[in-house]
Amino acid sequence: MSPRSALPVAVALLAVLTEVGSSSSELRRKITEVQGFDWKNCGRPDVPAVLQSLTVSPDPIAIPGDLTASASGSTSVELSSPLSLNLTLEKEVAGLWVKIPCVEQLGSCHYRDACDLLSRLIPPGQDCPEPLHTYGLPCRCPFKAGSYALPQSQFYLPYVDLPYWLTNGNYRVQGLLGGEGQELGCLKLSLSIHSE
Repeated sequence: MSPRSALPVAVALLAVLTEVGSSSSELRRKITEVQGFDWKNCGRPDVPAVLQSLTVSPDPIAIPGDLTASASGSTSVELSSPLSLNLTLEKEVAGLWVKIPCVEQLGSCHYRDACDLLSRLIPPGQDCPEPLHTYGLPCRCPFKAGSYALPQSQFYLPYVDLPYWLTNGNYRVQGLLGGEGQELGCLKLSLSIHSE
């Protein structure tokens, strides 16, 4: 999954968190720290979108706070609407990985069109946020085929409120991107969340 193909997954995740964070539920937790961030591709060997490198620092990541990241990769096909996104979220409980169901559009959810999520987060006509804008990386569909790189760049991470049931612990999330009945890319992340 390239930055262009990883971006739909990452930005769609951000869109989901933003919508969940602004919902009316009173039982919320503020994320204060993320640590142990790791990633790997999880698709078949012939998937068109592959992430070749991704570095994130510092560890732990303070929230709110600054994050430094760089990425590179490629996609051999254009990624356009509808671009389905299947997320599987698991939490480690007593040494076992337990799948978290889809609640309030967060958890192990199916999103029919990640492009729609991206358009809600960054409406058409609005510039992509920095540093994506500076490096000419898109933040909305379609994502053209090609090889791309995001040089080491700084991002500011604001406070994020999560539902009370996303408690402190170790998590794994897998994002499977699909379109026209085929798997386009797969990315698996692992991290530990600390909240108050």
